[in-house]
Amino acid sequence: MMTTTNIPPAYDRMVELLREKAVLNSCGSLLGWDEQTYMPPAGGEHRANQLALLAGLTHERATTPELGGLLGELKEFEESAGSESVLAVNIRAARRDYDRATQLPRKLVEEMTREISLAQQKWVAARKQADFSIFQKSLESIIRLKREEASILKKEGETLYDALLDEYEPGMRAEQVQALFDPLREGVIKLLQQIKDSSVEPKTEILKRSYPTDRQHELGQAAAAQIGFDFERGRLDTTAHPFCSEIGPGDCRLTTRYFENFFNSGFFGILHEAGHGMYEQGLNVEQYGLAMGLSVSLGIHESQSLLWENFVGRSRPFWNHFYPKVQGMYPESLNGVSLDEFYTAINDVRPSYIRVEADELTYNLHIMLRFELEQKLLAGELEAADVPEVWNSRFTEYLGVTPENDAQGCLQDIHWSAGLMGYFPTYALGKMYSAQFFKAAQNEIPDLSDLIANGEFGELKSWLNKNIHDRGQQYQARDLVKVVTGNELSEKPLLEALGTKYGEIYGF
Repeated sequence: MMTTTNIPPAYDRMVELLREKAVLNSCGSLLGWDEQTYMPPAGGEHRANQLALLAGLTHERATTPELGGLLGELKEFEESAGSESVLAVNIRAARRDYDRATQLPRKLVEEMTREISLAQQKWVAARKQADFSIFQKSLESIIRLKREEASILKKEGETLYDALLDEYEPGMRAEQVQALFDPLREGVIKLLQQIKDSSVEPKTEILKRSYPTDRQHELGQAAAAQIGFDFERGRLDTTAHPFCSEIGPGDCRLTTRYFENFFNSGFFGILHEAGHGMYEQGLNVEQYGLAMGLSVSLGIHESQSLLWENFVGRSRPFWNHFYPKVQGMYPESLNGVSLDEFYTAINDVRPSYIRVEADELTYNLHIMLRFELEQKLLAGELEAADVPEVWNSRFTEYLGVTPENDAQGCLQDIHWSAGLMGYFPTYALGKMYSAQFFKAAQNEIPDLSDLIANGEFGELKSWLNKNIHDRGQQYQARDLVKVVTGNELSEKPLLEALGTKYGEIYGF
């Protein structure tokens, strides 16, 4: 067994450098959170300069020759420590990040960061006015920069898209994603047709009554706290597009958006972001800045948010417990509405425009559309100017409805303005991961449904802490799934879960 006396000084110095880099990253996260929540509009140009300078400093710290030398010294020690040991995992991941970072020029990193900050402000204005032309030049710049980045990073045999996907889902390739998406699409379309053929018609107008936003905030915060998000170490604010920002140990920030005449958006947005936040709060603080204190991948991160939002938050047991409280908060809107009516309404399936408000089933089609368009943009097979037209055409083909304007269409997501090319597939991968994890949790916690129905979420949270959060980056995502569930990643558990749930609701 490795003891602290066996750890070479080079490892301790590596840890110091990585933690300094993590602190610099956290400063950028705080500035980014503020930009999306409280920064006045006129501060945009200065904020872009702040973030660009900070990104340059962080990149400088991440690529310092001293760190490279330390990693060289630690090669033999890493091999002797055991591949799954905390020390080896931290060194191996640090070497991967160092190799990736040293390939990228500081000038490119700073230019990208500045362009992203400005692009996000353009996106907010474009979305508000439902006018893609306001954002078009920013998207063109981001695509140009992401192509440059991917050209530098891609390995032999990889596509440009593979190189960017690897940032968010290490080890995954676009062709592997496609091999999962093809049968998932087929299964989703089959279920969607069965639902369309059903005579059951959820009373969705229930969700469009008056739900004052101050009470939505109170309710959502109470729900997030009950499932396990620690508000002593976090907070909840509003923004144009919901997100979770991990600032550092003891500081995790959730955001959502509210619509007075649509219940689902705020409530389920909070549960979703709380799932992200609980992952961050469940990471090992002693390993801060190191691989064993970081999340595995964006797909695994999404599995945590989607597990709490959908497998818990949209489940019948959850509402057996929670509906009386919601009904009590909104008597004017929910008086006389039965639990069955409310539960069916929140699980209504029908093609819709907005991804973050889509039902569990058609959500997957949203992701597949974005996955395809991103690849075409990077490959030069689609120009930014043509995005709205192609988006609407594909959207109509996949979901059977056509966006009425750009805000409902290609401007609805913040990701491209944030430079997150290669990110979208992780949402659908997260759905698949979440289905397998929840099934494994049910097998190990036989009375899980009863616990949820009683408002007791601690056992599930502890199971996730032990099996996923505490493991940091010990395994890559697909390996973690196999370790935790005993099975390879597959679309089948998700389709089975969706089929069972919607079969009960829609009677097929």
